[in-house]
Amino acid sequence: MSFQINTNVNALLAYNALALTTQNTAKAQLQLATGLQINSVADNTSGYRVGKDLQGKIAIMQSAQNNVGSAKDILSTAESALSSINDLLIQVQGKVTDANDPTKNLTSLANDIVALGNEVSSIFSNTQFNNTNLLSGASVPTGANFVFQTGVSETSTINFGTMSTLGSQIASLTGATSATVSAIGGTVTSLQSEVQDALGSIGNWVQRLNVKSDYLTSAVTNANSTVSRLFDADMASAQLNATKGQIQQQIGTTQLYNINTAPQNLLALFR
Repeated sequence: MSFQINTNVNALLAYNALALTTQNTAKAQLQLATGLQINSVADNTSGYRVGKDLQGKIAIMQSAQNNVGSAKDILSTAESALSSINDLLIQVQGKVTDANDPTKNLTSLANDIVALGNEVSSIFSNTQFNNTNLLSGASVPTGANFVFQTGVSETSTINFGTMSTLGSQIASLTGATSATVSAIGGTVTSLQSEVQDALGSIGNWVQRLNVKSDYLTSAVTNANSTVSRLFDADMASAQLNATKGQIQQQIGTTQLYNINTAPQNLLALFR
């Protein structure tokens, strides 16, 4: 066995081992401090990229969920207005039937129908959501349709038009006279049919939106689970690694000291 003092190879090896232990211990301690196993791109390059891509998609899907909620709110508002119109049309239908009774006052019935028609017209023209007309379509944001992004892709949309199919027939109610009151029954029936068709369409749209909402909820949950698996640290494992590293650091430091001072034994040869 030879003895060198210029280069203590064993001390260098012990130093390298201690440096690696310190690095691994610091990594475990950082995981404990942040709760993350990926704290920089270098920790897991591919996992970092996949996780960040998923986080972007999660943000889009959460916004799409909000869009679905807004669409359902709009449809709910429109449904309430159309239901009110439908109830008013039922009353008008009763007035028209009364007009076929010779003992009734046609002028009074016409006035009643005009009052009901004005209310129908008011609901049709003034039903709004966030300052946007829903039924008349006079101020639809996109100029023609209500379109909502309901998925990750910009092409994943729902479009339910302007809901403006009633305006042309309402005027016959607001302009009713004793001479025309008996003849507007067909218009009332047509209006009722359109209102009920619109209500049916709203029901179908809400069903579709419920399906999309359920899908998005599931997709967001699954994506978050994947992100968690990629980024979140196993705290128990990190604690074990940190504790093991601290013990190894103490032992390594002691051994480095012993190995580094070993060449001093050669001084005994020169006494």
